[in-house]
Amino acid sequence: MLATEAVSTDLLVLFAAQGVSTPRLVMTGTRANVLGIDKSDRSTCVVSAPDSLDAATIEYLANPLAAKAPQPKLSALIVNQATPLEMSCVKLAKLSRLLPAAVLVDCPETSEAFAVEASAIESYMKTAAHSLRIVSRARVPLEDAEHAQVVAFRPRDGGIEHLAIVVGELKTDAPVLIRMHSECFTGDLMGSLRCDCGNQLRGAISEIAKAGSGILLYLAQEGRGIGLVNKLRAYQLQDAGFDTVDANLQLGFDSDERDYLPAAQMLSLLGVSQVKLLTNNPLKVAALAKQGIDVVERVAHIFPSNEHNDGYLRTKAAKSGHMFNFEPKK
Repeated sequence: MLATEAVSTDLLVLFAAQGVSTPRLVMTGTRANVLGIDKSDRSTCVVSAPDSLDAATIEYLANPLAAKAPQPKLSALIVNQATPLEMSCVKLAKLSRLLPAAVLVDCPETSEAFAVEASAIESYMKTAAHSLRIVSRARVPLEDAEHAQVVAFRPRDGGIEHLAIVVGELKTDAPVLIRMHSECFTGDLMGSLRCDCGNQLRGAISEIAKAGSGILLYLAQEGRGIGLVNKLRAYQLQDAGFDTVDANLQLGFDSDERDYLPAAQMLSLLGVSQVKLLTNNPLKVAALAKQGIDVVERVAHIFPSNEHNDGYLRTKAAKSGHMFNFEPKK
């Protein structure tokens, strides 16, 4: 397997020489649909060519922001349903926060290439979530919540870490006010006006402090689960005219790639089974309920839009079902 982001003409020749088949490209059905090379409902497609795929064609197919080059003859491409093994390669690219596509060749039985079971890739997120444990906690007074501590969670394999900001003394015999917040480098740290994440983060901490106690789960799910680099790519596409949902689809991702199993596991480790959830997103309510967390109330979490994020928020309401009404932007 070779990530499409690493493909060059020389490397593709070297890679092909290691296998016993011609290189083929595996990509999401979403990306194939955007390109118009497959209109089925396949989740994952395998693309090959009568001769062989070259580096320029691979880059064009995998990356909507590829450098301008002559468009390959798409009608000559051969598109098939991916096997479970090929699907796992796309999953691995997503786990690596790369574009969700990869070049594959079949290895000879005597190959010394590093190998991993497809089943291990497919089960990784679930395994990592179930193996989360508390590895450290410390008192961290905050501007809006002086009595707060940060609790760090890490899976046993040392993988992706998540944090919880616990405010006040939790009363776990009653519903706990919580917020599931996906990390946002640009919004949380830089104060970006393209989203409302910074407002939601600080607003949630303030609301939890006013309530006396609660939890903000700070989840490592940048860009709705596609990672910071891909989020910046999505921003480029938004500047070219795509909305926040369609930009993800152009890149080959679903509109939302997040997994909330880690959040449910974190709550369980903190002794919380009933919550009042600060969110406008019905998917978060359903996701926690699916994992056995009793969401007794959804608490609206709405902030005024600005000229930079008004369209973004309207798209989330129209296409993703976020529950808020709009007033004219300030």
